[in-house]
Amino acid sequence: MEKNTFIFDMDGVIIDSEPFWREAQIETLSKYNITITKNDCIKYTMGKRIDDVALTWCQLHKLTLNPKEIETAIINAVVNLISTKGEAKKGLYELLDFLTKNKYSIALATSSSLPVINAVFNRLSIANYFKVICSADNEAYGKPHPAIYINAAKKLDVSNTNCFVLEDSVTGLIAAKAASMHTFVIPENNLDPRFSLADKIFSSMLEVKKYLEILK
Repeated sequence: MEKNTFIFDMDGVIIDSEPFWREAQIETLSKYNITITKNDCIKYTMGKRIDDVALTWCQLHKLTLNPKEIETAIINAVVNLISTKGEAKKGLYELLDFLTKNKYSIALATSSSLPVINAVFNRLSIANYFKVICSADNEAYGKPHPAIYINAAKKLDVSNTNCFVLEDSVTGLIAAKAASMHTFVIPENNLDPRFSLADKIFSSMLEVKKYLEILK
């Protein structure tokens, strides 16, 4: 059966927000006299749900405060950065228009919280393209657990195997593959051997669109 559903991850896929997440984490932790780097963020928290991110830093640096405090500060900083500086990733509108024209059901499955999703959708004016929006906030487990992708397919009333997924992180890739979905990746580092798990690796959404055109 022809695949008729396309599920997007958000951060690093739809919008170039990964630098904002890193900036927010570095800035927030500096207030507690803790220094972390961009590479620390990539290594320990990329692709994770915000409660996992906050808990990770608290555990790594033996912070005794409530992780919720860090969580809230990071989200607020990210929302502000997206609302003022956020830009669509290359090929986003072309891919969304292609999918809509060819009658794909389009969904979002992101580790981000609703305030961040709203900031992205408002900044890029893309809410009308999406039939279903799933936040890991509403799941018992975040990525790399497949729950969010399984739930997105369920909400769309489609089989998992009829779904394309577009991811940028290893964490998200593992989640989508565990859900038995055909997974594309646009990785920040395409030399990372872990991305070999993906069905296809691309450099931009324009390449994804061209590939889907050929499949048609």
